Amino acid sequence: MSENTIKFGIIGTGVVGTSLAILLEKAGLECIGVHTRGKRSYDHFRRYLPKEQLGLKQLVMESDLIFITTQDCNIEAAAARLSQERDIKPGQIWIHCSGSLPSGVMCQDPVLPVGYLSLHPLQAFANIDTAVSVMKGTYFGIEGSSPEVERQGEKLVMLLGGIPLKINPAKKSLYHAGAVVVSNYLVSLVLLAVKLFEQAGIERKDALAALLPLLAGSCRNIGKLGLPGALTGPIARGDAEVVARHLQSMPEEIRTVYRELGKLALELGLEKKLWDRASYRPEDLNDLEELLNDLGKETKQ
Repeated sequence: MSENTIKFGIIGTGVVGTSLAILLEKAGLECIGVHTRGKRSYDHFRRYLPKEQLGLKQLVMESDLIFITTQDCNIEAAAARLSQERDIKPGQIWIHCSGSLPSGVMCQDPVLPVGYLSLHPLQAFANIDTAVSVMKGTYFGIEGSSPEVERQGEKLVMLLGGIPLKINPAKKSLYHAGAVVVSNYLVSLVLLAVKLFEQAGIERKDALAALLPLLAGSCRNIGKLGLPGALTGPIARGDAEVVARHLQSMPEEIRTVYRELGKLALELGLEKKLWDRASYRPEDLNDLEELLNDLGKETKQ
């Protein structure tokens, strides 16, 4: 079966499903139609692709691929409804895009002539236009029910302009937690920094404007220098006095988070020193460890 004859259907017409349909059609695949309960999302989908609403029966009879791009909590139920249909096209692959659920949640009946695949884009999609524009170069976490299904997944990712990343379904929650930390909790970390600026008398809008270039610079350094090379600042230098003043000046609820992040920074700092064939002075390392482990060193000036 050549790529330009592959037919696919979509269940769920949100940002991910719509953007995948747009890009796969551009790559030469054919979207035969969609199945969705949301009139608003379907109307929005049709602004990009004028595809018809289809019943599940037609989807399973005619599709080579079926994308289940619903919310995570609805994926298993959607697969269960598909499993009840007769005349499923042999060799069909059902695909979900969840980062936390394994592909196996779609397997409701092991005798069905179906493969199961998870393609999770490691990207934050604010809207359809953004999703389409940033898909190229995006990594996709891939795992499936067989090596052949995973190979098909790799081909799809490359058609989308993405980069396949093989993941272990048994450890998928850890993989997804890592993605959440860098995507969602980074936003929370910016809020933490903004709160510190606000306590220093700087308005939120000014704080955010001032911090964004610093954040962008750190991201560039990570991309260019990697870990631990991108680490800078007082812990990288071994400057315990600065860390002590930070801890003295901030409220306890922020101090706790600062310490935990500082421990990770110290882990990187030790690795960086080793990398540079250098070391912390023993007294500096001891002071940093005591400060970050809340052993009463905040009074050090």
